Amino acid sequence: MNSTKLFSKYPTQNGLISRFYYTNRVNKDTLYSRISPLGSHGKSVEAELEDWLKNGNKIRVSELQRIIHDLRKRKRFTQALEVSEWLNKKGLCAFSPTEHAVQLDLFGKVRGFLSAESYFDKLNDQDKNEKTYGALLNCYVRQRQKDKSLSQLQKMKELGFASSALTYNDIMCLYTNIGKHEKVTNIMREMKENKVSPDNFSYRICINSYGVRSDLEGMERILTEMESQPHIKMDWNTYAVVANFYIKAGLTEKAIDALKKSEQKLDNKDGTGYNHLISLYASLGNKAEVLRLWGLEKDACKRYINKDFITMLQSLVKLDEFEEAEKVLKEWESSGNCYDFRIPNIVIVRYTEKGLHEKAESMLENLMKKGKATTPKSWGDVATVYLDKGQVKKALRCMKAALSLAVEKKGWKPNLRVITSILDWLGDGGSIHDVEDFVTSLRRTIPIDRKMYHALLKANIRDGKRVDKLLDLMKADKIDEDEETKTILAMKSS
Repeated sequence: MNSTKLFSKYPTQNGLISRFYYTNRVNKDTLYSRISPLGSHGKSVEAELEDWLKNGNKIRVSELQRIIHDLRKRKRFTQALEVSEWLNKKGLCAFSPTEHAVQLDLFGKVRGFLSAESYFDKLNDQDKNEKTYGALLNCYVRQRQKDKSLSQLQKMKELGFASSALTYNDIMCLYTNIGKHEKVTNIMREMKENKVSPDNFSYRICINSYGVRSDLEGMERILTEMESQPHIKMDWNTYAVVANFYIKAGLTEKAIDALKKSEQKLDNKDGTGYNHLISLYASLGNKAEVLRLWGLEKDACKRYINKDFITMLQSLVKLDEFEEAEKVLKEWESSGNCYDFRIPNIVIVRYTEKGLHEKAESMLENLMKKGKATTPKSWGDVATVYLDKGQVKKALRCMKAALSLAVEKKGWKPNLRVITSILDWLGDGGSIHDVEDFVTSLRRTIPIDRKMYHALLKANIRDGKRVDKLLDLMKADKIDEDEETKTILAMKSS
């Protein structure tokens, strides 16, 4: 398990990923119930806000602030910024430095640090405080702007705004993000010299900096220091980070000890924590602990989301525990959670990798029969395995299924080696109808080429048909005849 997965892409203060169910159990029509289902891709919320006012509804500032908070948590930053800008533009409330800091952070996430800088420069002096300076620093850190980050830190020091762990954590995150892990300990030292107490996240970043450099003694020294601090409440995440580095170093006993400590600090209802521990035990090859923790998670959390099933299935297939994985798939199917192809695809991919392509195909077929979405890539991967086993007919069947979905998934392209082999096979023994059908499907995803024409020529010549029109089309498509074309045409006279 990659250690960076224990942090967000750009480490945040708590280092945890919140769990959301996206469920609105209240039937009453509210502004939140209008905006929440809009999704995250390109859907404007301003029209909903204006419509809400137009219909005579009142808008409470507190509700808009809650909506912004929720959208940020869900990483729907563009929509959160849209609500924040609309709130500011309408003058529904005077922005405090806290609101300005939120909007500045959103500008950085959506439009980049230059937009955040521009917003900051326009603020009144009274709004330029620790919160807004810190928000701009965070924008620089997130975009790995080293010089600007360090310059901002210096300004904050001069203004007396660098008095919290948050500021120094940002700089430690900067060095983590740009791979300068050796600099992290220097910032930690400076932090202490300036009488700023490190928090849990400060220690965790520092522990990580030693771990990625394989300095386990340094890691253990910082962990011991952290455990001795009266103001620090040890958390599961820190011990999980430590366990991960022990696993990488092959120190199984130390890893298990750290994992036990992590579990002791786990909040019973923290599904994210259970997921991390399950993944780490899977890395150790410990099936019994994976299943035990899954059972505990189900009892503790009562309802489990798709992310939980993804983690569990990834862990089981890593252990090649297909029977257990199929049981978990059945649990997911009966859970009432929304359909997500990524979940069954975890098992499908592993079946394919292990040469169990018939099982993979069977799963894909069953999903299609139920009207569930699949992807061309999964079908194409199964086709590749069939081809490698010399089962070209079955490879054709799977490739046709892939091509039937390819129009919807425009980014996918069929494997050139697979389609070339199928075209050769069809050209040598397939009917004109089969070849034309396959070529027609191919042309929806890739331009027609010489191999397609060769298959068509072979099939027509074998069937005694004239190929003059085919040759004219080939010429119109600017595909010249080569030696293979001449050999195929020579079949007419033989």
